[in-house]
Amino acid sequence: MNGVRNFLNRTTNIKKPVSQRKGFRLVAILCASLLLAACSDDDSVAKVAYEVEVVNLTHDQPFSPLALRAHNAAFEAWKVGESASLGIEYIAEAGDNSVFLQTASSKNSATGTGIIGPGETSVVDLNSKVTDLYLTAVTMLVNTNDAFAGITGLDLNGMRIGDEKVVYLPVYDAGTEANSELAGTIPGPADGGAGFDAERDDVDFVAMHPGVVSRDDGYTESVLEGSHKFDGPAAKLTVKRIN
Repeated sequence: MNGVRNFLNRTTNIKKPVSQRKGFRLVAILCASLLLAACSDDDSVAKVAYEVEVVNLTHDQPFSPLALRAHNAAFEAWKVGESASLGIEYIAEAGDNSVFLQTASSKNSATGTGIIGPGETSVVDLNSKVTDLYLTAVTMLVNTNDAFAGITGLDLNGMRIGDEKVVYLPVYDAGTEANSELAGTIPGPADGGAGFDAERDDVDFVAMHPGVVSRDDGYTESVLEGSHKFDGPAAKLTVKRIN
């Protein structure tokens, strides 16, 4: 596999420190292209700002840096039953949100900059035009082959300064990589394996994730343990309008 295997640095937007784990290799491309992109937005359009907080509710599934994008009602980042975009594939397989965010304006998108460990919280600020009042938020569960948690098309219309909106994020299977759980295929600390692979060897459509099996359940070839299982919503997302 051609996964990018850089270490992700912890950053100050994580409220509690993430413990270092030997062998943890995960892609760490933090959207540098967004800083260099020329911006064609009309600066005369009124702007709004949000503080977006995500809490990892899992027992042993670190999250990749949270990707945020504000957009209009017509945009959908993914749809159950349809093929995942290349940007979602990169997130779901490698935790790399740079490709996903390249298609958005730097004035309407944002990214966290560190791993969000189990029980931890990350806060990311997001600006948006008043014409783009829908939100997509997405992150990878890194001790999986291609699982991601997120929401697309969250309606932020009508929020006033100080208002908050809370949602819980389900877990999706990108359908781009078989859930083999084999050594070398999991980019998180459970394995330190490869990330993105352009070849799609699974069903090639997004679905709700069935969960992991693990070697504790008798699948001896799995690199995952029972602690890596997840259930129900994987994350709590709070959006607060701050301007």
